[in-house]
Parts: sequence; C-alpha cells; structure tokens
Amino acid sequence: MLKNISTNKLAYIAGFLDGDGSIYVRMKLNNDYRFGFQISPYIAFFQSNKAKGNFSKICSMIGIGIIRERKDGIMEYTINKQKEILEFLSLVKPFLVLKKKQADLMIEILKKKNNVEDFDDFKQLVDMIELYREINYSQTRKKHKLTP
Repeated sequence: MLKNISTNKLAYIAGFLDGDGSIYVRMKLNNDYRFGFQISPYIAFFQSNKAKGNFSKICSMIGIGIIRERKDGIMEYTINKQKEILEFLSLVKPFLVLKKKQADLMIEILKKKNNVEDFDDFKQLVDMIELYREINYSQTRKKHKLTP
C-alpha cells in the first residue's frame, strides 16, 4: 500500500483528498445490527470520466479501495475497510489542510466503533458521527433518532 510511497506523493494524495475527496460516515437503518443501525466509514475521491487515465494512475498509487464509473460521468474511488482507512489517514493526515478535522474525527469514530459495549457507548458514537453534519456543511444529512 502507501507505506513505500515518497513523502512528495503522500503530500500530493493528501492535496487531492483535500480538493476532490471526501471523508465521511454513513449511518443506515438496519435491524440486523445490534442497535438497529449500520455504521459505514468511507474515504472517497471523485473525478470526471474525462480524466480517467490520470485518475486511475492516482488510484493505483494508493493501491487499496475500489474504483467505479458512475452513470453521471464521474469516476469514484472509495476506501471503505476500517483498517485501510486508519492506515491511509495515518500516512496522509500530516499533509492535509482542509480535511484535517474530518480525518481526526474519522480516526476517533473508528476507535470508538470498535469499543462499543452498550447503548450509551453507541449513543456517544452517533453523537460523534453527527459532528460530520457541521464539519462537512451537510444540510441533507438527517439526524437519527435512537431508542435503547
């Protein structure tokens, strides 16, 4: 993965994440999960299909995640495995400028997610996830109602 990438390339990838990327957590209703919600963390990069060749080079440099072409003419590269997200953020975070708060929050959320023991812990996790509403300027994200 990224461990063998030069500092310059890590800084470039961080800049690309700052400009054309996103760090976020989705919370979906799902009764198969212990507290009725599935928590899904993501890092995503976006680029027009017109830049497919260069975008593919950047994605292969990163070496994890999946790339897909959306129907709206956008290429999307997503990292969604927790271990890979933590490793990726630990390497690029020193170079982030605009998304440093999101990276810090994601790291805290993943640590908390792995240590949820009861409903109070889960509620604290949800409160942390809701902070993305403010950090990412999301107006469409709906607040989730929890019941023990």
